[in-house]
Amino acid sequence: MQFYYGPQMPLRILDEAEFWKHQEEEHTVVIRELVTGLEAEFVEALFEWEKALSKTHQQVVSFIESVIRSGSYIPVQLYQQVLQLVTFCLEESERFIELCLQIKNDSDVVAKNQTAVVVLDHIIRESEYFIGIARALLAS
Repeated sequence: MQFYYGPQMPLRILDEAEFWKHQEEEHTVVIRELVTGLEAEFVEALFEWEKALSKTHQQVVSFIESVIRSGSYIPVQLYQQVLQLVTFCLEESERFIELCLQIKNDSDVVAKNQTAVVVLDHIIRESEYFIGIARALLAS
C-alpha cells in the first residue's frame, strides 16, 4: 500500500475497503463450506455476518461512486463521511476477527480439523492486514 495518491487518497482508501469487505464476505462462505458439521450457532452467525459484510460492501461501492462523481474536488463533508465509513469498516473487521477466533477456539468440529484451523488463521491474518492498512490511512 503506497501513500502517494494525493487528492485521490479517499478513493484509494475506499478501494481497499471495497476489496477487503468483499473478501470477508466470501470468507463467511469459505468457513461454512469447509467445516462440515459446524455448530448451528456459528453457522447462523456466519450467515448474519455475510449479510452485514455485504451491506457494508455496498455502502463502500456507493461512496466510491460519490467520490468519482465529485471529480478532482472532494467536499470536506464527503471526505469526513469516507473517514467515518473506513473507521466503521475497521471496527467491523475487528468484530469479524472475534467471531473467527471464537469459532477456532470454541468449535469442537474445528478442533478436529487442522485444515479449518489453518484457514481460520489465514482469514484472521487477512482481516488484520486490512485493519493495519485502515489504521495507517486514518492516521495519515
